[in-house]
Amino acid sequence: MSMSGESLLIILVVGLVAGWLAGQIVQGTGFGILGDLVIGIAGAFIGSWLLPQLGLHLGTGMISAILNATIGALLLLLIIRVVRRGGGWGRRWGGSWGRRW
Repeated sequence: MSMSGESLLIILVVGLVAGWLAGQIVQGTGFGILGDLVIGIAGAFIGSWLLPQLGLHLGTGMISAILNATIGALLLLLIIRVVRRGGGWGRRWGGSWGRRW
């Protein structure tokens, strides 16, 4: 299977736009251009797998591809945020789990 230059460019543009949109929606997760591109492309894979499993079909075309990838990227960024903060449960409820004063 060979990929043309145009299809590679479309994948990169969709990934970049989706990663940037997800970064704007989930505040505090700036990864730069390369990071947004990786997050967007990974989000496209997540969204294209997860949304049909849930029975959601957004259609075809560039806009639906960007929405699909953005939804997947949002999920990925939220997972990254939870993992980076160690779940966040202890901080919200006083943060004294296992610590002695």
